[in-house]
Amino acid sequence: MNSALFGAPPVEVAEGAMFFKARLRDEAADYLRTVEKIATEAPFRHMLTPGGQTISAAMTNCGDFGWVSDRKGYRYAAADPISGKPWPLMPERFRREAIKAAEEAGFTNFSPEACLINRYAIGAKMGLHQDRDEADFSQPIVSFSFGLSAVFLFGGATRRDKTQKIILEEGDVFVWGGAARLFFHGIAPIKADAARPNSNYRFNLTFRRVR
Repeated sequence: MNSALFGAPPVEVAEGAMFFKARLRDEAADYLRTVEKIATEAPFRHMLTPGGQTISAAMTNCGDFGWVSDRKGYRYAAADPISGKPWPLMPERFRREAIKAAEEAGFTNFSPEACLINRYAIGAKMGLHQDRDEADFSQPIVSFSFGLSAVFLFGGATRRDKTQKIILEEGDVFVWGGAARLFFHGIAPIKADAARPNSNYRFNLTFRRVR
């Protein structure tokens, strides 16, 4: 069920934050097959925070840059630190859809250089945080969701601000920028879905302009 086909308008969650329900649902299987291919070149891994904690979600990247974390800090790197090779190319389909979603959310001239791919197993989560490792905060973040559903915690400019709980399901797209670009956000622990007994993961693709 593609929201564009069924005429479902995007929902403005906050100023600068737009939610496109089921936008890519019909294409989910194709996207996940492409993610599997990317992971054969740059396998998923659990990175460490600068403080030495293991990040709950497994991660990989595609694009000109990839987001990495270790005891040296959070940063973008042009090469996979495990293999020393450049990250896999970002599929043109990924790039095109991310740009289109950004434009429809009101952000023109978005040109993603990195796609961070998070794989959440059941029980995995992501604490409240800001995306601050990019050079230009006028550029939005674009997020695609596939697999198991997730409770997306979308807060405000400070960690203490109240969070909205938004259910992200297969094919949902979320774009935030402008006034919402540095809002805190996170993912509540992923739960199993009895209606989808063969689904063990939630995949999240986030597109960013790095420089």
